[in-house]
Amino acid sequence: MDGPNKQDIRLLDSGKLVALFEEIGEPKFRAKQVYEWLWKKGATSFEQMTNLSKSLREKLEEGYVINAIRLDVKQHSNDGTIKNRFRLHDDHLIEAVLIPVPKDNRFTVCVSSQVGCSLTCSFCATGRMGRKRNLDAGEIYDQVFMVNQQCLAEYGVPITNIVYMGMGEPLLNYKNVLLSTKLISSPDGLGMSPRRITVSTAGIAKMINKLADDEVRFNLALSLHAADDTKRNEIMPINEQNNLEKLMDSLEYFYKKTKNKITYEYITFQLFNDSMEDAKLLLKLCGRFPVKVNIIEYNPIDGAPFLKSTESRIDDFAMQLRQSNVPVTVRKSRGKDIDAACGQLANKG
Repeated sequence: MDGPNKQDIRLLDSGKLVALFEEIGEPKFRAKQVYEWLWKKGATSFEQMTNLSKSLREKLEEGYVINAIRLDVKQHSNDGTIKNRFRLHDDHLIEAVLIPVPKDNRFTVCVSSQVGCSLTCSFCATGRMGRKRNLDAGEIYDQVFMVNQQCLAEYGVPITNIVYMGMGEPLLNYKNVLLSTKLISSPDGLGMSPRRITVSTAGIAKMINKLADDEVRFNLALSLHAADDTKRNEIMPINEQNNLEKLMDSLEYFYKKTKNKITYEYITFQLFNDSMEDAKLLLKLCGRFPVKVNIIEYNPIDGAPFLKSTESRIDDFAMQLRQSNVPVTVRKSRGKDIDAACGQLANKG
């Protein structure tokens, strides 16, 4: 680790940066310059901060470090998806995925919020890793900044959407996830609209209520995957403490407070949750507040007992929802050949 006794300067907010520069006898505007280097320009070293004097850069170097993430492995899928494995300053590994859909002018980055995940959803490879630690806001921001640079280089356009759907449960890293969304959307940071950010949760009711109370401006997605408690308990143990009634109450509260978009993510498993009866149960959960449904193809992982639904079953399921005027998108798997698809992120490299 670089400078084990040095603090990451990115852990200082703008107020603390001002205090730091006052303390070392530098004018206040230096704090703004450094803040811009960190959060607008994505500086990874003090050396890059060319509008600071050499002596000031050396002084910062003595006491602080920038623990930026580094690209470790980049893999290209046959469908254009790019999976990036990043190495953190303490040698942990995380993954972020660029999902380009040029025909729709949609370029999405899927970012991680934790190293691994403490939830043990039975269909997801990340949960088998356990949770090693939370990412700090800078490590989440870095994924967006670096994949945005990648998108500009590969496609000549910036990313259009950011989804917190990579490794980890974002609401179990609440403070850092919220700070990262502020850094990404602030005019003093990357200046991206919060309406283009979606945070996905497996469903932690009290934290959804907290999002509402904090009046966040980004969109929320619930990884639903089953519309009754018995089935959801079976595949997502978190449901035992956060049953569907509790979750619907918290989502309704979130919608009333924020008016932000809510999406249900629904992976279809062959003969488990893809029947007409399952679709009717899902419809009941679509009635209390505006919601759209993303139906997602299952991506098999080693040792999981599930099979992917057939196209005809998925089409029938989607049609049942559409007939009741529920907006539905059927998402085809992207990046499956490089283990970059939904549920597959597990640092295979």
